[in-house]
Amino acid sequence: MRNKFLNTGQPGFRPLQKLKVCMSGLRYAVLADFSVAYKLLLSSILLVVCLALHKWFDLLLIVVATGVMVISEIFNTAIEAICDMIQPDEDPRVGIIKDIAAAAAGISILIWVIVFVFEVVSLL
Repeated sequence: MRNKFLNTGQPGFRPLQKLKVCMSGLRYAVLADFSVAYKLLLSSILLVVCLALHKWFDLLLIVVATGVMVISEIFNTAIEAICDMIQPDEDPRVGIIKDIAAAAAGISILIWVIVFVFEVVSLL
């Protein structure tokens, strides 16, 4: 796909190629980051239970909370990798950037935990 801002890449619209790239990134995030993998596993188990009990709103709430958590974890990983690539030496400014990215991921994880615990308790 052609990047209209950088004027690079191949011309044309390739939705299957975009999906392949997306799935590749998600696969890498799950395989490379254990925290993403186990949270997705726990959410999947809870999703199956909600699906079996026909708890549609609860199912959607879990999907949204899990999605936000995974997105923030992926962005946090990407930001940390870019920072390490650009500045491999220790730099307090880079540390602040990484801390801010980790805080965003931490907030989304807290939200995920609250939703997860609430749903588990409500299903008992």
